[in-house]
Amino acid sequence: MSAILITLAIIIAVVAIGYYLVKKFAVLLVNAVLGLFLLFLVNFFHVMTWMGKPDLGYSIPTLLICAIGGVPGVAILILLSIFGITV
Repeated sequence: MSAILITLAIIIAVVAIGYYLVKKFAVLLVNAVLGLFLLFLVNFFHVMTWMGKPDLGYSIPTLLICAIGGVPGVAILILLSIFGITV
């Protein structure tokens, strides 16, 4: 009887942890897609040239920062570009 309860508790814990991780992963995935889309929009509309700076481009470090950082990653890249630091 106690083995069944322990097994049931372990199953419930694994399902709860799995649900939490999937929920967090979905938020990170949406943030990454929005970050890459925002990078595309910034380059498509040449927003950086409005400020007298070159476009951000699509290099590997830029794409990784946007994919991992999402919207805040794009904001950081824009600020770095304004201050003259290129990635």
